[in-house]
Amino acid sequence: MTVGPAPAGDTVLSVRGLNVVYDGPTPVQAVRDVSFDLARGEVLGIAGESGCGKSTLAYAMTRLLKPPGRLVSGEVVFHPDDGPPVDLSTLHGEHLRRFRWNRVAMVFQGAMNALNPVLSVRRQLADVFTAHRPELRRREREERCRELLDLVGIGPERLSSYPHELSGGMRQRVLIAMAMALRPDVLVMDEPTTALDVVVQRDILEEVDRLRARFGFAVVFITHDLSLLLEISDRLAVMYGGRIVEYGRAADIHTAAHHPYTVGLLRSFPSLRGPRTVLHGIPGTPPDLSRPPPGCPFTARCPYVLDACHRIDPALRPAGTGPATSQVACLHYDPALRPDGPPPALRAGRFDPEPEPDPPPAATVDEPEAGPDDHADRRPSE
Repeated sequence: MTVGPAPAGDTVLSVRGLNVVYDGPTPVQAVRDVSFDLARGEVLGIAGESGCGKSTLAYAMTRLLKPPGRLVSGEVVFHPDDGPPVDLSTLHGEHLRRFRWNRVAMVFQGAMNALNPVLSVRRQLADVFTAHRPELRRREREERCRELLDLVGIGPERLSSYPHELSGGMRQRVLIAMAMALRPDVLVMDEPTTALDVVVQRDILEEVDRLRARFGFAVVFITHDLSLLLEISDRLAVMYGGRIVEYGRAADIHTAAHHPYTVGLLRSFPSLRGPRTVLHGIPGTPPDLSRPPPGCPFTARCPYVLDACHRIDPALRPAGTGPATSQVACLHYDPALRPDGPPPALRAGRFDPEPEPDPPPAATVDEPEAGPDDHADRRPSE
């Protein structure tokens, strides 16, 4: 299953046919035949529920996958702007260690777990330079550490702090500073704002966008929050059951989602503008990937299921005829099965194919008429 090339700019990272299995008494195929291209300087958002394979994909891309996880097949190729392509599967030992953080860096999901609780911020930032820039002197390392904290909006006095002395947002900024230490070409962010409140989330996202504009690195941003990805991503990959089920420009998916799962995600959060609509949750739970169902993995939860969906696992195909159209893994877009295309309700972006009931009217409260004293100045009694 191969998605199209990056639409603009040079490709910096190519993922082809990635398959990951967690070994055990019943093996779990956590990532199934995932392919995409990442353009230099763009933001690719990867969305999906917990258990759909997002984080496993991130660890497989960066060669951080540990047993019982195993990369069964596929390739990840890095395209530097100053040399030939590099197949990450060929890197081992010292070559792999030098590649990480220099070319591809990662911001992990839990900052408190990713940072060492008994080492100061200074020590943890300096360790990056000690490992990858051993030629730097102690004073130079100190200056670089101060510059990194300044980049992410933290005062240099926090170099002496320990992780537990920082707020959640500050810890996340330290992780971003650590990932930015060697100016990588690609930054993989695995749900970096999940445990933060919405105000801090906004600050972190603005910080990442500012740094990306300044240094030109590409971002793979992984989260279950599709509404957040719609704001920051150039392109989106929606994952379900370990595979990509919809892929395209974020603006196109926002205005015209195609896969029923993507439609369900979009209809599960309210719009801030426009008329009120009835929200629909997606019933059921994601499939057990140790015993994947036959056919389409979304069959048990899909309101538009066809008989063929129980037998055929659809491949990604263009959802329209334009050159920049989204791609979708859904039999409703197979002209051999659906010559008239998807049903009108799905084309209209409704998760429920039945007509929607009118939203309940807003409650109103009759206010009593103002009395003669209601507008008089009121001062606290002495």
